[in-house]
Amino acid sequence: MSPGEILALLMFFSFIALVFTGFPIAWLLGGLAVVFTALAIIFEVDMGWYVGVDWPYTSLVVDRIWNVMENWVMVALPMFVFMGLLLDRSGIARDLLTSIGRLLGPLRGGLAVAVTVIGLLLAATTGIIGASVVLLGLIGLPVMLENGYKPSLAAGTVCAVGTLGILIPPSIMLVLMADRMAMSVGDLFLGAMLPGALLGVMYITYLLLVGLFRPESAPAAKTKAIDLKAVWDLVKAIVPAAFLILAVLGSIFFGLATPTEAAGVGAAGALLLTLSRGVMTVPVLKEVLQGTTKTTAFIFAIMLGATAFSLVLRGLGGDELIERALLGLPFESTGIIICILLATFLLGFFLDWIELTLIVLPLVSPVVITLGFDPIWFTVLFAVCLQTSFLTPPVGFAIFYLRGVAPPEVDVSTIYQGVIPFILIQLAGLVIIFNWQALVTWLPDQAY
Repeated sequence: MSPGEILALLMFFSFIALVFTGFPIAWLLGGLAVVFTALAIIFEVDMGWYVGVDWPYTSLVVDRIWNVMENWVMVALPMFVFMGLLLDRSGIARDLLTSIGRLLGPLRGGLAVAVTVIGLLLAATTGIIGASVVLLGLIGLPVMLENGYKPSLAAGTVCAVGTLGILIPPSIMLVLMADRMAMSVGDLFLGAMLPGALLGVMYITYLLLVGLFRPESAPAAKTKAIDLKAVWDLVKAIVPAAFLILAVLGSIFFGLATPTEAAGVGAAGALLLTLSRGVMTVPVLKEVLQGTTKTTAFIFAIMLGATAFSLVLRGLGGDELIERALLGLPFESTGIIICILLATFLLGFFLDWIELTLIVLPLVSPVVITLGFDPIWFTVLFAVCLQTSFLTPPVGFAIFYLRGVAPPEVDVSTIYQGVIPFILIQLAGLVIIFNWQALVTWLPDQAY
């Protein structure tokens, strides 16, 4: 290996090692970029960015950061975050749980199915994992526990269903992936629709089977008899969420708006719904705006650090090294894709989805394209792998989101026990998507 490739390997493994220090990821990425650029200069490694005392590297980094900040696709991020946080405070999800729980409660496992249905609707309107898991944990977990559900099953359901928001459009993760892969956000949204619905159906099937074969874990709830008022309450609860889904996704899929414009429509729609429900106050608006600012700043800070990191890594020849290593594996093209997905799944135990999206995905995407695979199909597979990472320790953000709002009897070990079946379900879904590519490509093909 050349000196540059040695430095590239050291840079990548230094990042993985330093993640465990707890130092902020954005500063870690940017700092490693500076350190390894200095090492390249000291050891006279030609990165192709400077000649003698001329320093176009500085200008190149500034240009890359400027390109990130002026990217109109990224404008959708704060809009979707704002929309999700507003819906979190609007009370729509609570009304949905009350109405759907009343209809499905008498069925064994029905309350867990109701939480799953609400999670699917939240996923299609918020796209924020933290908001979905916390909201479902606050309104769904106590109801299931009060009705005799096994704590591990109830906790696992909330965690798994909450992570669907990262896959089902409109998703922040899919927006970032589309930007990194230089593909249409609308195409990626369409490609992720059926896989997201598939996982939701698999969750519901599992919960119904648990209710059938282990009724003590998911007993039927004692609810009032179903009448016309219950049906009308359900309609009133579903219509606002359906309106917002149609406004956001419909405007994209029918070509009426770009994803960035649709994000603005969604934010305006969420604001109108919150105002119509009479829960909009100055403190609520201030809290939502602060939350939007913090989340957006967190994501963009990591993006800027990752931009500098990936630029230096590529200058050292890291991308070419990874491409040669993957293409040199003693497998056919399908085996190489499996190795990439397996590595992504394992890295998800230790790294957050943002780091994997901004660093790993751009490095492996040239290999996927070289092998002739559909980039949308591969990106959705990559997204499902990252969704699984929300449930796997030690990072497992969904687990810690839930633990923060769960009652004392639901400890971390109980949540770990509960998410294991759902991790296996997601891996089974990954296998299905891998073998039936049409699940991803059919909707984008129909759109054109």
